[in-house]
Amino acid sequence: MKKRKAVFLDRDGTIVVHEPYLSSPDQLKLLPNATRGIRRFKEYGYLIIVVTNQSGIARGFFGEKHLMLIHKKLQSMLQNEGVEIDDIYYCPHHTEGVVEQYKIDCNCRKPKPGMLLDAARKHHIDLPHSLMIGDSETDMMAGKNAGCRCVLIRNNGVDETSAAPMTDTDYIVKDLLEAARLCYIKNV
Repeated sequence: MKKRKAVFLDRDGTIVVHEPYLSSPDQLKLLPNATRGIRRFKEYGYLIIVVTNQSGIARGFFGEKHLMLIHKKLQSMLQNEGVEIDDIYYCPHHTEGVVEQYKIDCNCRKPKPGMLLDAARKHHIDLPHSLMIGDSETDMMAGKNAGCRCVLIRNNGVDETSAAPMTDTDYIVKDLLEAARLCYIKNV
């Protein structure tokens, strides 16, 4: 089977407005240009895979059932904008968690590449020709650890000229639409 290229997207701060420990579907708000950017990547032939750390589960703030409702609402919001994502991976673990079954040092929590590697196996993804897009150094490290090129979104009012550059970042953009345009221009 032919390998495919993918865009791995962090959820909070990349697709939706970052809310600490987002625990309700009602808290979801799409970031400006998120759907337009995702749509462009789909037009360019990329799979869209969400990879998100969700330590709120390990910390006991919400359960996996609540997370499923949040992701169902996210998919519905995107579909209402004419955009589909291909899969969602999440890590519920954290070593400082209070829920015993999730209080582990796993291979899926970013910056480790477990979620990206699992998706690559399932969806036959060509990692060197894929992108990891997120808003944190953890996202960039996960992408590099998986062998992807990395795009940092600076959408939180941070002036990228004054911020210290992240060594694991290939490109810095303001949103997903700019990332998609960059991908097209640079033939990434």
